[in-house]
Amino acid sequence: MKFLFIFLCLFIGSCHVQEATAKTIMLFPKTSYTDYVTLHAAGKALHQVTVCMRSYTELTREHSLFSLAMHRKDNALLIYPYPPNKICISINNEDIYFRVDPDVLDWKHTCVTWNAATGLLQLWINGKRYPRRVTTNRSLIGPVMSVVLGQEQDSFGGGFSSGQSFVGELSDVNMWNYVLSPKAIRAYLSNKSSLCGNIYNWASGTYTAKGDVSILKHQYFPL
Repeated sequence: MKFLFIFLCLFIGSCHVQEATAKTIMLFPKTSYTDYVTLHAAGKALHQVTVCMRSYTELTREHSLFSLAMHRKDNALLIYPYPPNKICISINNEDIYFRVDPDVLDWKHTCVTWNAATGLLQLWINGKRYPRRVTTNRSLIGPVMSVVLGQEQDSFGGGFSSGQSFVGELSDVNMWNYVLSPKAIRAYLSNKSSLCGNIYNWASGTYTAKGDVSILKHQYFPL
């Protein structure tokens, strides 16, 4: 009986690991201003925020990964890479540029955190934190917001340009109304955590896909 118990524990643990690596992947197949996904995020005023996501692309031009807009503030929170080694994080229409490690063709894990009280902005890519910055604008984000993947909003929920569109694969987009600790971020980025966002939860959140975006269910990341 003891050996049976140990076997069952190992089996269940193995199934849990496989479930933890199973992901829904959104495939953006082409340069377009019509392909995008709107996340139905909880409408709350954000004093703090963390956004984490995974992306996979061959793009060598600028593009939008994550775009959160408010009325009269199109770049309330924008994650906007400039390959191969620069990325812009916009908070309340204030653009902050980071010089980052050159891109390689692999899944990229990105986290952004921001605290309105202090203006402290942090960028994490593939488990590495880049030098912290401080924003001058300390206005809260939300509660009314439009969250779009794959396009950059120049107006609330629209104003897209094909030259800013994302082409590739996105997954694991989560959003919290607090700043994740470095330990939690490293665990999340290394697939050692099943932590899910409380503003948007990739595992159970709802969304609307437009254009030719394909939703690939039960895909697996390499361990």
